[in-house]
Amino acid sequence: MRVLDRRAGVGGELVLRVVGEHFEVIANGVFLMDTRNGESERLLISAAASRMPMGGRMLVGGLGVGFSLRAAVDDPRVGSVVVVEREPAVIAWNQGPLRAVHGDALADPSVTVVEADLVSWLSSCAESFDALCLDIDNGPEWTVSEGNAALYGDSGLTMLRARLRPGGVLAVWSANASASFESRLRAAFASVSMLPVPVPRGEPDVVYLAT
Repeated sequence: MRVLDRRAGVGGELVLRVVGEHFEVIANGVFLMDTRNGESERLLISAAASRMPMGGRMLVGGLGVGFSLRAAVDDPRVGSVVVVEREPAVIAWNQGPLRAVHGDALADPSVTVVEADLVSWLSSCAESFDALCLDIDNGPEWTVSEGNAALYGDSGLTMLRARLRPGGVLAVWSANASASFESRLRAAFASVSMLPVPVPRGEPDVVYLAT
């Protein structure tokens, strides 16, 4: 293991390290993400894009290691992408050592990067999207920061629904299923589905879709 960078972030200390052939991001001493797979992150995008009109506008909440953004850039149904990331270090790493992981997706002309807290940005912006793809936490019940929890409550879902264009889709990544979150989704949206993604160990990852 080799530490490439260590920085103070919005939510605490962030570390980028190399383990074998892969990168890992550690937040406050806790594993956050790596470059080993990305299947569920790509599914988050493809499932949402399949419900979009051709050339639609997509928001990606959370840059991560770039898997989601790369999938959005490569999908012909996605015309433009706004990616919102609150951590400057994550943006810098994706423009530097992580660039090879996603083929420099940040440089694609269809992409706009916003350095901001997603909850605050969504509550103050007037933009609308055909798809909102959220991957800023490990799930509705396992948030990276306390402020993110509001996004998965009734008021947060109302705000998200207001940012969708007619017929738009909300896609939420989670490291595990959440019956209470699914119940709130069904109360706020007309149609809800859940796509499980098997993982090598433990419960499957989950992508929630709501239209």
